[in-house]
Amino acid sequence: MVDDVETDESVITVTRSIPVPTSVSPAARRVLAAGAAALAGLGGPNPSRDDTEGWRAYVKAADAMLLGMFDAQVPQVVATVEAISVGDVTVFDITPDGVPGDSDVVYLEIHGGALVIGGGECCRAMAINASARMRRRTWSVDYRMPPDHPYPAALDDCLAAYRALLGVRAPDRVIVGGASAGGNLAAALMLRARDEGLPLPAALVLLTPEVDLTESGDSFRTNLGIDTVLMRSLAEANALYAGDHDLAHPYLSPLFGDVTGFPPTFLQTGTRDLFLSNTVRMHRKLRAAGVEAELHVFEAMPHGGFWGAPEDKEMAEEVRRFLDAHVGP
Repeated sequence: MVDDVETDESVITVTRSIPVPTSVSPAARRVLAAGAAALAGLGGPNPSRDDTEGWRAYVKAADAMLLGMFDAQVPQVVATVEAISVGDVTVFDITPDGVPGDSDVVYLEIHGGALVIGGGECCRAMAINASARMRRRTWSVDYRMPPDHPYPAALDDCLAAYRALLGVRAPDRVIVGGASAGGNLAAALMLRARDEGLPLPAALVLLTPEVDLTESGDSFRTNLGIDTVLMRSLAEANALYAGDHDLAHPYLSPLFGDVTGFPPTFLQTGTRDLFLSNTVRMHRKLRAAGVEAELHVFEAMPHGGFWGAPEDKEMAEEVRRFLDAHVGP
């Protein structure tokens, strides 16, 4: 219901009440009804950019909360996990039950977390869940992050892991993907790898990717306050990550890069996702460059999905179908 509307030449101001829709599954409705309560630990204001100790405390608290959420899912997944070193970078090598340990296809997973959280044990827990969702042997990069390691540390680490993976697998046996901040780094990795003369992988998976750190898209305003996961702009974290570099540089905001020659790409978002514009704009850019790209937009889905609702399982099935078509089942 629209309660009030004001307009001028360039702005529409709307006051409205938005109910939980009946068009999604009961499980999804429960997640939306719970709103931001489960993520209250991430809801406070970010520290100022120069408050290094404040950021360290924020990251520690946020990681503890995330680890609790993902650890609750990990016992449901049977997998072997080995931490390996690629130079100075830790990579979690994960093989879910039912996948041969010598599988020739490897999914290079780049974790999310607003480019500042999700490292260490969080990376491990998220990767175990990702490997089960993809049903593929998975390498997950525990990349360095701010406040101690701003750009380009994370991208350097992802590139190092990708180079190492190409040393043991042909590029047509490699998939690269990530969600949110991981989608940013996965897309940026394609640009950086191509610029350095490396072959690109067989497929790319971008799940609600953070491909525009300038936050220029429409949904950064229209979905603000509607997304129950991303409850506010990530501008402070983006600035912390970028340091003194231009947020619009393609290695920081891959949406503004030349995507010619990208591998077939799967993109996913939801109608309540703050990053909806990121995803649909990236899809249009890929299509304009002649890249095979699939866009999947889920009804009422906030950033990151519904935490196990049927819609999440449907999305995982779509990703697996896409990967089966490009690297085999």
